[in-house]
Amino acid sequence: MRILFLTHSFNSLSQRLFIELTARGHEVSVEFDIHDAVTAEAVRLFRPDLIVAPYLKRAIPEAVWRGRPCLVVHPGIKGDRGPSALDWAIMNGEEEWGVTVLQANGEMDAGDIWAEVRFPMREAAKSSLYRNEVTEAAVRAVATAVERLESGNFTPEPQDYGRTDVRGRPRPPMRQEDRAIHWERDTTAAVLRKIRAADGSPGVLDTVLGEAVYLFDAHPEPDLRGGPGQVIGTRLGAICRATTDGAVWVGHLRKKPDRGPTFKLPAAQAIENGAARAHFV
Repeated sequence: MRILFLTHSFNSLSQRLFIELTARGHEVSVEFDIHDAVTAEAVRLFRPDLIVAPYLKRAIPEAVWRGRPCLVVHPGIKGDRGPSALDWAIMNGEEEWGVTVLQANGEMDAGDIWAEVRFPMREAAKSSLYRNEVTEAAVRAVATAVERLESGNFTPEPQDYGRTDVRGRPRPPMRQEDRAIHWERDTTAAVLRKIRAADGSPGVLDTVLGEAVYLFDAHPEPDLRGGPGQVIGTRLGAICRATTDGAVWVGHLRKKPDRGPTFKLPAAQAIENGAARAHFV
């Protein structure tokens, strides 16, 4: 088949799918989703049998999805909708999650289901889950969907939110208010979930020793204790902050754009206040 990838960026998932589908004998071309006119031109020139959208941030133009099959890779289980699917799964402590391949229509993530693959959730950062479990599930789901489309005898499953066996549901984009850490009442487990659900992007906006920063790369600390929210140690560039029932290590910070460099730095290095280096483990 001639398959056109329509993607916001050629990220790790898109690259892996490109390799897998090419290895299966398909002719694959890539177009970045920057404007409806660019997408329409790419479709006209390549004349794809199928469009696959492995990573999008906006809807496929109606003129495109009405003209040929368009399959969207969504990092969520059946019924799940919204751009923060994996974020919510981590925050809610889901034990199982999945990837669905949906046919594009007039609503985001609401089209018929061509394939779904599930996986057990690890206690890990969103970026790690995306590069591993999500990617592997997406490869299997897309391969299955393409085979079903080629067979010509498969009927995709309509989305049905009224069914009792469908756990997924529409969810809003996760905001910084949803991610906010309340150090005076959040447990270590809650803090870890919040930071892990934002790891990779966008990070959790917080204040550390007077600095407004985004938190990344969190790990539990088994022994150290202190007042909730306090920086109680540093090690190899990371800082340790106390929670209500323990402590967490935060490996990297990124300052707000108006406060300094916007790239991630080792946490202790990112904080200008020398108090961050006052305690060493």
